[in-house]
Amino acid sequence: MEFGTIGSVVGITVICYLAALAVKATPLDNKWIPVICGVLGGILGFAGMFLMADFPAGDYITAIAVGIVSGLAATGSNQVYKQLMKEERNE
Repeated sequence: MEFGTIGSVVGITVICYLAALAVKATPLDNKWIPVICGVLGGILGFAGMFLMADFPAGDYITAIAVGIVSGLAATGSNQVYKQLMKEERNE
Protein backbone atom coordinates (compact mmCIF):
# COMPACT_ATOMS: atom_id res chain seq x y z
CA MET A 1 0.00 0.00 0.00
CA GLU A 2 1.57 3.23 -1.12
CA PHE A 3 1.42 6.52 0.74
CA GLY A 4 -1.07 7.97 -1.77
CA THR A 5 -3.41 5.07 -1.12
CA ILE A 6 -3.20 5.54 2.63
CA GLY A 7 -3.74 9.27 2.14
CA SER A 8 -7.05 8.75 0.39
CA VAL A 9 -8.31 6.51 3.19
CA VAL A 10 -7.11 8.93 5.86
CA GLY A 11 -8.86 11.72 3.97
CA ILE A 12 -12.19 9.91 4.32
CA THR A 13 -11.52 9.37 8.02
CA VAL A 14 -10.78 13.05 8.60
CA ILE A 15 -13.89 14.19 6.72
CA CYS A 16 -16.04 11.77 8.74
CA TYR A 17 -14.43 12.94 12.00
CA LEU A 18 -15.27 16.54 11.17
CA ALA A 19 -18.84 15.51 10.31
CA ALA A 20 -19.06 13.78 13.70
CA LEU A 21 -17.94 16.95 15.44
CA ALA A 22 -20.60 18.87 13.54
CA VAL A 23 -23.26 16.36 14.60
CA LYS A 24 -22.15 16.66 18.24
CA ALA A 25 -22.90 20.39 18.02
CA THR A 26 -26.54 19.65 17.13
CA PRO A 27 -29.30 18.40 19.43
CA LEU A 28 -29.19 15.01 17.65
CA ASP A 29 -28.49 12.11 20.03
CA ASN A 30 -24.81 11.04 20.04
CA LYS A 31 -25.77 7.38 19.53
CA TRP A 32 -26.26 8.20 15.82
CA ILE A 33 -22.70 9.43 15.27
CA PRO A 34 -21.21 6.02 14.33
CA VAL A 35 -24.07 5.38 11.90
CA ILE A 36 -23.64 8.80 10.31
CA CYS A 37 -19.87 8.29 10.02
CA GLY A 38 -20.31 4.85 8.49
CA VAL A 39 -22.87 6.00 5.93
CA LEU A 40 -20.88 9.11 5.04
CA GLY A 41 -17.74 7.00 4.74
CA GLY A 42 -19.52 4.58 2.41
CA ILE A 43 -20.67 7.43 0.20
CA LEU A 44 -17.19 8.96 0.15
CA GLY A 45 -15.66 5.55 -0.60
CA PHE A 46 -17.99 5.07 -3.56
CA ALA A 47 -17.15 8.56 -4.82
CA GLY A 48 -13.45 8.01 -4.18
CA MET A 49 -13.40 5.05 -6.54
CA PHE A 50 -14.26 7.40 -9.40
CA LEU A 51 -12.47 10.55 -8.26
CA MET A 52 -9.12 9.24 -6.94
CA ALA A 53 -6.70 7.43 -9.20
CA ASP A 54 -4.94 5.67 -6.30
CA PHE A 55 -8.04 4.59 -4.35
CA PRO A 56 -7.50 1.09 -2.90
CA ALA A 57 -10.58 -0.51 -4.48
CA GLY A 58 -11.49 -1.71 -7.93
CA ASP A 59 -15.16 -2.55 -7.48
CA TYR A 60 -18.20 -0.91 -5.90
CA ILE A 61 -18.59 -3.20 -2.90
CA THR A 62 -14.95 -2.93 -1.87
CA ALA A 63 -14.99 0.85 -2.34
CA ILE A 64 -18.06 1.19 -0.13
CA ALA A 65 -16.55 -1.18 2.47
CA VAL A 66 -13.28 0.79 2.56
CA GLY A 67 -15.29 3.97 3.04
CA ILE A 68 -17.43 2.51 5.81
CA VAL A 69 -14.39 1.23 7.70
CA SER A 70 -12.68 4.59 7.26
CA GLY A 71 -15.76 6.39 8.57
CA LEU A 72 -16.03 4.11 11.58
CA ALA A 73 -12.30 4.60 12.22
CA ALA A 74 -13.11 8.26 12.87
CA THR A 75 -15.40 7.22 15.71
CA GLY A 76 -12.85 4.73 17.03
CA SER A 77 -10.00 7.22 16.98
CA ASN A 78 -12.12 9.66 18.96
CA GLN A 79 -12.80 6.99 21.57
CA VAL A 80 -9.10 6.08 21.83
CA TYR A 81 -8.27 9.76 22.38
CA LYS A 82 -10.95 10.11 25.07
CA GLN A 83 -9.74 7.00 26.92
CA LEU A 84 -6.11 8.17 26.85
CA MET A 85 -7.09 11.55 28.25
CA LYS A 86 -9.20 9.87 30.94
CA GLU A 87 -6.24 7.73 32.04
CA GLU A 88 -3.95 10.79 32.13
CA ARG A 89 -6.35 12.63 34.45
CA ASN A 90 -6.58 9.63 36.79
CA GLU A 91 -2.80 9.44 37.27
